[in-house]
Amino acid sequence: MSEGNSGARRQPKTVVFALYNKVTLQDVAAPLEIFARANDFGAHYRVILASLDGEAVDTTSFVTMKVDMALAEVPDRIDTLVVPGGVPPDFDFTPGEHDIPEEQTPDVVAAALKMVDDLAPRARRVASVCTGAFVLAALGLLDGRRATTHWAHCAELARAYPEIEVDPDSLFVQDGPFITGAGISAGTDLALAMVESDYGPDVARRVARWLVVFLQRPGGQAQFSVWTESDAPVSRGLREILDAVVADPGADHSLAAMAARAAVSERHLVRMFRMQVGMTPARYVEQARLEAAKVLLATGDHGQEAVARRAGFGSADTMRRTFRRALGVSPSTYRSRFRTTGIHQHR
Repeated sequence: MSEGNSGARRQPKTVVFALYNKVTLQDVAAPLEIFARANDFGAHYRVILASLDGEAVDTTSFVTMKVDMALAEVPDRIDTLVVPGGVPPDFDFTPGEHDIPEEQTPDVVAAALKMVDDLAPRARRVASVCTGAFVLAALGLLDGRRATTHWAHCAELARAYPEIEVDPDSLFVQDGPFITGAGISAGTDLALAMVESDYGPDVARRVARWLVVFLQRPGGQAQFSVWTESDAPVSRGLREILDAVVADPGADHSLAAMAARAAVSERHLVRMFRMQVGMTPARYVEQARLEAAKVLLATGDHGQEAVARRAGFGSADTMRRTFRRALGVSPSTYRSRFRTTGIHQHR
């Protein structure tokens, strides 16, 4: 909710970034810029960059980031905790066992878990960007809640933490005091949403206009994904089925046809998909066809009917409905958005 009076506006809202080595620079820089510019337009944020020991941290982008203080120096009460990405999502740490000796845990994971476990109870709200969601998940903070992360890691988050309802398309998801953002640039969307909640839409709109970004970006992160679910570790028999769908999405990939190729019953095939891929066969086929259509639209000049046939949708109307439902945009909008950056080269 927006602030109701000028007195409340004058009270600084303390935002703490929990930093650790190999943190993703953009996950920190994008929200930082939003909060800084919001202060130019009437907000009152106090931002603290903190690391476990107060030492500077390395980032993923060639630079080292100085911090303001160590974990022990952070105020007892803070408004917002931001947990940026950088934690390897495939690290096998068990929820509830974050107090294991640091020498037995990669430094990155140990530092992130220690800081968030200590700081989250002090905060009014907790936000994560990209793989920062895995830290919240490991601490049990997202149990029974909706959440998201970078599209490439949503399947892993859902597999590792089945008690979380993972939303693979949203740019950010708020459930109670926890806000989880998608990958990297989604930190901008998440931070703008927090500014709007804190200081109202006018301040957020002025920040977005100044930074030349959407106040509310159209569509979801599925617009930006490429097909990666087929890389999941599966049995050899199912791998052949998945590869066949991706290689020729326009072929007959009905449940009956795929079960016959795999030499299993339809019921068993559905069970295999759910256990090894995390979705139904029909969902997998639709997703593969959607990805094929996205590539064809972005890289070729074929009309929508031709793209729909090659991708396996059968008709442009079916493809349009699928695009609207899955991506929130039409095929023509998707093509115009991703065909070019909009920067014209001068010869």
